[in-house]
Amino acid sequence: MTVHAEKRVVRHSPEQLYALVADVRSYPQFLPWCLAARIRHQDEISLAADLIIGFRMFREKFTSYVDLDADTLEINVRYAEGPFRYLTNKWRFLPHEEGCEIDFYVDFEFNSRLLQSVIETLFTEAVRRMVQAFETRADALYGKRLAAK
Repeated sequence: MTVHAEKRVVRHSPEQLYALVADVRSYPQFLPWCLAARIRHQDEISLAADLIIGFRMFREKFTSYVDLDADTLEINVRYAEGPFRYLTNKWRFLPHEEGCEIDFYVDFEFNSRLLQSVIETLFTEAVRRMVQAFETRADALYGKRLAAK
C-alpha cells in the first residue's frame, strides 16, 4: 500500500484548480508519465477515463471512474481496471486568502510486486513532480497572479 496526503496553497482560485484537475483529457500535455488519456464517458457529474502511464521500461493502461462535484469543488477517483490491486484518489479545493488550498490524497497498490517496489522507491519524488506539474499548468493557463474573486 502506498499512501500520500498533502495540503498545499496555490495562487489560483479553487474553481480554476478544480477545472484543471477535472480536465483529464489534457493530462498527457503536462503530467509526467501520463502518455495518453481517452475519455470513455463524460457528463456534468462524472467521467470514465483510460490513462496510459509509462516510466522507464514500464507502460500500463488503467481505467478509473471520476466523480465531479462542482458545488463542493471535490473530485473523487475510483479504480475500475488495470494493473492496480486498488486505487483511490481524492481532491478538495478550498478557498484560502492566498488563493486555493488543495487537499490531495492518493492510496494505491499495484498487482505486480516488482512494479510496486519500483514505485515505492520513487513515490515521494513522483508525487512531488506531479503536484508541481499541476501548479505549472495552472500558471500557464491562468497566469501567476492570484485570481480576482
